[in-house]
Amino acid sequence: MSAHQQYTNQLINETSPYLLQHAHNPVDWHPWGPEALDKARRENKPILLSVGYSACHWCHVMAHESFEDPETAALMNRLFINIKVDREERPDIDKIYQTAHSLLTQRTGGWPLTVFLAPEDQVPFFAGTYFPNEPRHGMPAFADLMQRVVNFLAEHEDEIRKQNTSLVNALKSISDVGAVAEALHGTPLDMARQQLEHSFDERHGGFGQAPKFPHPTNLERLLRHWAGTCVNGASADQRALHLTVFTLEKMAQGGMNDQLGGGFCRYSVDDRWMIPHFEKMLYDNGALLALYAEAHAATGNPLFQRTCEQTAAWVMREMQSGEGGYYSSLDADSEGEEGKFYVWTPEEVESLLTAEEYRLCARHFGLDKPANFEGMWHLHVYRSREQLARDFSLEAGEVNRQITQACDKLLLARERRVRPGRDDKVLTAWNGLMIRGMAVAGRLLDRPEWIESAEHAVDFIHDHLWEDGRLLATYKDGHAHLNAYLDDYVNLIDGLLELLQARWRDHDLLFAIELAEVVLDHFRDPAGGFFFTSDDHESLIQRPKPIHDDATPSGNGIAAKVFARLGHLLGETAYLDAAEHTLKALWSSIENMPHGHGSLLVALEESLNPTQTVILRGSGDAMTAWQRRLNAAYAPRRLALVIPESEHVLPGVLAERSAQGEVIAYICTGLSCSTPITDYHTFETLLSESEVQKNA
Repeated sequence: MSAHQQYTNQLINETSPYLLQHAHNPVDWHPWGPEALDKARRENKPILLSVGYSACHWCHVMAHESFEDPETAALMNRLFINIKVDREERPDIDKIYQTAHSLLTQRTGGWPLTVFLAPEDQVPFFAGTYFPNEPRHGMPAFADLMQRVVNFLAEHEDEIRKQNTSLVNALKSISDVGAVAEALHGTPLDMARQQLEHSFDERHGGFGQAPKFPHPTNLERLLRHWAGTCVNGASADQRALHLTVFTLEKMAQGGMNDQLGGGFCRYSVDDRWMIPHFEKMLYDNGALLALYAEAHAATGNPLFQRTCEQTAAWVMREMQSGEGGYYSSLDADSEGEEGKFYVWTPEEVESLLTAEEYRLCARHFGLDKPANFEGMWHLHVYRSREQLARDFSLEAGEVNRQITQACDKLLLARERRVRPGRDDKVLTAWNGLMIRGMAVAGRLLDRPEWIESAEHAVDFIHDHLWEDGRLLATYKDGHAHLNAYLDDYVNLIDGLLELLQARWRDHDLLFAIELAEVVLDHFRDPAGGFFFTSDDHESLIQRPKPIHDDATPSGNGIAAKVFARLGHLLGETAYLDAAEHTLKALWSSIENMPHGHGSLLVALEESLNPTQTVILRGSGDAMTAWQRRLNAAYAPRRLALVIPESEHVLPGVLAERSAQGEVIAYICTGLSCSTPITDYHTFETLLSESEVQKNA
């Protein structure tokens, strides 16, 4: 038995790969639950809460420095009840204590999150993130910090009690909605457009400075803003398009995008998108896959198509289980070093390629330039394929062939290295985001295998994470558990609606309706909007209400969008009312920081400019031609379903959209519908009026 495994704590029975990484720490870790909380109350010992996730580099560092150290662990065990939480399985706990960290420290949080809680009610009285094992970078040693925390608690009990009362009140006020707006208007849409331009990096794309995150909701906002100026004869906002396209190009060519294996890393540590923090998260890639597919539909840019192909291939190759569900993440580290799996030396690359391949790749990826990552080379596009063709007086097709062939060889060689760890739990919310991404990209780029991948994930969730009319949040090794959150429900509905646009399955629409009814019954705040946790969820010190976007879209933003779309599709006014009430209830937050509410702005845009709903009924080759026409342009405010004539029992107003003849189209904008259309040219004309043309 290794020294590392001579200890076993209460995490050994968990399914989370992150918790299992700590099951043999000498720390007496407990999972969050009644047993640990009761133990803290009985022994009157404060709780040390540590929140992280398996792909988190600094979580690994703190674990190695402190949690694997017997002396530090002995101090933790003597002073505290120690609770370890996987923030991906328990985003409710993470949201609460990240917010508390911000209130206590007046700084943004992160992972690992380290919070000290009162034993009687789990209210935090001190918080931080990573702490080193010895004093450095202006931070105290973790062991010294723990002793100071316990001493301060003993000496200032009354002061801490008052602070805790104030903190609980502050947490409660965050979830309270302000005065409900009487009417909605488009000013926040224009303000967000201006705010994003103000923070735009003209040289490298993206927003702000390093570390740089992809912010797909912000890019989607700009792309949709441009699209809104291209229809109805308006003057196109080409500047908004430039901000989007330039950023997407820079990210696709940067080292944040795995140039060999596909898939985007979490963020770039530099302004140029060159060196990433190497972890790959499912949720980033689901959002970016959809965005790149939509940007290709809008512009025809071949780089965007290639990026979709590489990303989708990575997802299906490395991130989808044989059962169908999508895994959560890949670690940043391998063999104890961040990025080791991904980096090269020029000599190693040259040994694997022909002379011509290396000549092109050296210029393409900067192997002829100084090392860019700790004495090694991380692949980043310095010269595009188009530039290489000019540099070497070659045909574009020949450059593409050589570069693709070289990348295939390098990827094959890289596959023989020790791989980064993979968190193979299946999270319902993140699967919803990837289902949407695969469905959007599969439809717009005509890739049925991507659509089929999304189908497998939906079927997996329905079979394994849908029990007794409710969703569960996480699955691993045959075990599904944890009451699902708002994001699980609404992201899955969003994915289902996109999958229905890619191909029809009646049970997917019925599933979406069932999910929507659960959201209304168990998550709705009568004052407006939706809580993150259901009304029968575990009682915590706060019931969060997600409003602004963070690493993933706001649950309330996605809820407002999908309820509006379902309402128009089915003619269900209760859904339309839920969407409108959400926007009006959260209006003050939207107005205060429009660009931080991209997903809610999508719902606002579709409230002010209602979704065009297209229903095709029919069969045969003619139906295929009409469907292909639907997918030929970028139309972000369109929801189109192609329903075979064999379907006779349909919900809501869809029951009135009957098949007649070879093909018939029902086109509605908001609550107003045109006469059913059987002539293809009339159909094409009506579609063109609401679409973006690539030369706009």
